[in-house]
Amino acid sequence: MTRSAAGPLLLGVRHHGPGSARAVRAALEAGRPKALLIEGPPEADGLVGLAAQEGMRPPVALLAHAVDDPGRAAFWPMAEFSPEWVAIRWALGHGAEVRFIDLPAAHTLAVTEPLPEGHPGDADGTDGTSDGPGADGEGPQDAARGRGLRVDPVAELAAAAGYEDAERWWEDVIELRGSADPFAPFDALAEAMGALREAYGHGGHPRDLVREAYMRLQLRAARKEFGDDVAVVCGAWHVPALRRASTVTADRALLKGLPKVRTELTWVPWTHRRLARRSGYGAGIEAPGWYAHLFTVPDRPLERWMTKVAGLLRAEDLAVSSAHVIEAVRLADTLAAMRGRPGAGLAETGDAVRAVMCDGSDVPLDLVRDRLVVGDVLGTVPDGAPAVPLQRDLSRLQRSLRLKPEAEQRELELDLRKDNDAARSRLLHRLRLLGVDWGAPATGRASTGTFRESWRLRWEPELHVQVAEAGVWGTTVEAAATARAEARAAAAQDLAALTALAEQCLLAGLSEALPAVLGALADRAALDADVAHLAQALPALARSLRYGDVRATDTTALGEVAAGLAERVCVGLPPACTGLDTDAATEMRGHLDGVHTAVGLLHDATAGPAGDGDDPAPATPGAATLVDRWAAVLRRLVGRERVPGVLRGRAARLLLDEGRLDEDDAARLMGLALSPGTPPADAAAWIEGFVGGASGGGLLLVHDERLLGLVDGWLRAVPDEAFTDVLPLLRRTFSAYEPGVRRTLGELVARGPAAGPARPAAAIPGFATAPDQERADGVLPLLHLILGTEVPA
Repeated sequence: MTRSAAGPLLLGVRHHGPGSARAVRAALEAGRPKALLIEGPPEADGLVGLAAQEGMRPPVALLAHAVDDPGRAAFWPMAEFSPEWVAIRWALGHGAEVRFIDLPAAHTLAVTEPLPEGHPGDADGTDGTSDGPGADGEGPQDAARGRGLRVDPVAELAAAAGYEDAERWWEDVIELRGSADPFAPFDALAEAMGALREAYGHGGHPRDLVREAYMRLQLRAARKEFGDDVAVVCGAWHVPALRRASTVTADRALLKGLPKVRTELTWVPWTHRRLARRSGYGAGIEAPGWYAHLFTVPDRPLERWMTKVAGLLRAEDLAVSSAHVIEAVRLADTLAAMRGRPGAGLAETGDAVRAVMCDGSDVPLDLVRDRLVVGDVLGTVPDGAPAVPLQRDLSRLQRSLRLKPEAEQRELELDLRKDNDAARSRLLHRLRLLGVDWGAPATGRASTGTFRESWRLRWEPELHVQVAEAGVWGTTVEAAATARAEARAAAAQDLAALTALAEQCLLAGLSEALPAVLGALADRAALDADVAHLAQALPALARSLRYGDVRATDTTALGEVAAGLAERVCVGLPPACTGLDTDAATEMRGHLDGVHTAVGLLHDATAGPAGDGDDPAPATPGAATLVDRWAAVLRRLVGRERVPGVLRGRAARLLLDEGRLDEDDAARLMGLALSPGTPPADAAAWIEGFVGGASGGGLLLVHDERLLGLVDGWLRAVPDEAFTDVLPLLRRTFSAYEPGVRRTLGELVARGPAAGPARPAAAIPGFATAPDQERADGVLPLLHLILGTEVPA
């Protein structure tokens, strides 16, 4: 037996296994030890008492991080069905001493290579680090035997029993079976692990020798204090090493000279999703939701599970009745009997659900796997748990703003005219600036103003580490975000980064950080002569000005910077648009659209409210004349031959949309751009700029058949040898239209002359029925002068 009269009770387990958890509880009830030693960081001994508090609800995890480098961290997750959690709760309920005996986190976090989350350095097929054999069967087992690669003990035992699937073997042997002898499962598992350790030694995990040396030292110390009335809950892989005879001197020699860092530990909430192996957690299990169900239900687990599945599918408007539940239970039991299993496991329940409730489809079954088999359960920790000051301030804000962290992703709509919603918005933006990605902006319901925001929220356990890292910037969210913004402004090297930072500061309500950011922005803008950089930076500044009204932020200084930037763009843009190749012209088109939108926003800042409210936004210096200046810039682009066609066409379209170009002028410009003397590629580029993209160009052609006729007539006149060159441009232009728009255009073109192409040339503005010989001869003297030839008599 694992426990004898001459030794402690050694309970080798698989982490996050409900079968192991039930067996541990039964063994502890039978053995009644006075002291309980658990695999985990000893620095957490002082935190064990929190597990008995009402506010502690698993899944939770011990979080250890280096004080001087919070990003270096490790987690020890525990679920309700984890053997360690069951052991801790039993000890606290029966007055037993509880101690952690694994290698201290101070040493674990001092290693140079990064460690994934989980039981650092575990080697029992259950942990999440790179130091122990995982339960997911890394690599072929024959390769592990021949080349000394890391061994997965569960997969080895499953293969020896003739199973290809290690999880199925574990279910059959441990999860779906019971034992009258509370110690029998541990005896059998210890014997099997002993054979594996004899065959593989440390199994490709040399650091386990160090960890096990520390465990033996702690076990000796406990036995001196409590005798053999001690129980150890650890990974089954370690049990043979704890039984092995070793001297204190030998164990201490292995620990000599280990690196060390200052660490802090606390409890943090965890999620079932992060316990799943597919999340990247090496000690993860396939089905935390399923295992939680097996551990918590009092009886008839299969029937209760099928009832849960039926409830989920009904909530998704799928027709599932009680008859479906009954038939699914019968099918799952039948499949288990046919496959020789002691009971219906996850595979059988999944097959039965697919066949009976999902009509053979994997789509609803995937929903069951995501919501129930894995699940989004988020644990909680009591307020008294240790935390960095920034985490405490964040928790206070979450409570006061009624913004509860949740593991399941949800949408949040904010109306910034409401004080609570505005404060929520500031908090989420400040966290994003600090690198704590709890929320991400999302596309919400349509709003023409700036008073609404949509967020997509999801709390992940790793965010606790991000909060700890951000704690170096301050003790409150506002102070930390302000300091972080100032530091980023001082280090920024490009104009776009500074304008984006200024926008973030306004969104986050960081008025104290704005002077430093705007000062750096003004300095960088004065030194940057690249018009593309200036054009890229302007839209963010213009958007930021609109937040002055809704967020009660003074944007006067920002308006001055934006106006100066806009003036420089107006001066430098026409020369910057000449002589560009195709790729550069396409990029510049994006800048052109961005500046046009920005100019409109700057004008709106002086003309009226920024959003849905009634209070006007702050005035922007010079914005009243800026719109006229920008229109003049667009006219210059339209008339410059050296400007690429896509930019000339886009400038013409922008003028038309603003009412500064009438339809007759637009038709004349299109006629010139599509004249026979224009190379087909240039003409196609002009068309792309004028009617391409998601700018409503298709509807423009639908409602103005003169323009459609010009395009159609030009397209029919393109020579065969040039048609293949312009086809990609045309496909890109017209493929962006909605299907209904494309269908209507096809009908108009198919209608024939009424669409316009058959009209005489005289009907097209700017063209005559025949060449004017006298006007053509008028240019001959100048032409001969340029060529240096004599004028014919």
